[in-house]
Amino acid sequence: MAEKHFTIKNAPPNEVRIKEILKDKYLVLEDIRKFIRDNIGETIEEWKYYGVKNGWVLKTFLKKRNLFFIGIYDNCFRISFVFGDKAVQSVLESDISEELKKTLFEARKYAEGRGLSLEIFDNKHLEDIKKLIRIKVE
Repeated sequence: MAEKHFTIKNAPPNEVRIKEILKDKYLVLEDIRKFIRDNIGETIEEWKYYGVKNGWVLKTFLKKRNLFFIGIYDNCFRISFVFGDKAVQSVLESDISEELKKTLFEARKYAEGRGLSLEIFDNKHLEDIKKLIRIKVE
């Protein structure tokens, strides 16, 4: 796994530094943001510090609903979703990749749901991410 960035509490992320770290992967992040603006509506992005191990994580909300989390790593980012039972069923019935369905189905179930995380090195999963966001919103 790539090295996690922004792990120091008094050094929160900023867009300039994120662009430097992600390089061309920043365009994928911007594509996700554009998709949300164009198709979902106005969201709130909030950086939250989760301690030395997890560092700063970007939480994206639609109203008060948590859509996903993003962590910044060396030359990639990780996007993580949490799905409740109903949403898990929607994902399994969707046309996202079988690999992601399997990963979600096999994920440990917690009170808040099952988690699905993807390390983004390119735009391979971009269409699946958009579908997952739509499912979170429904």
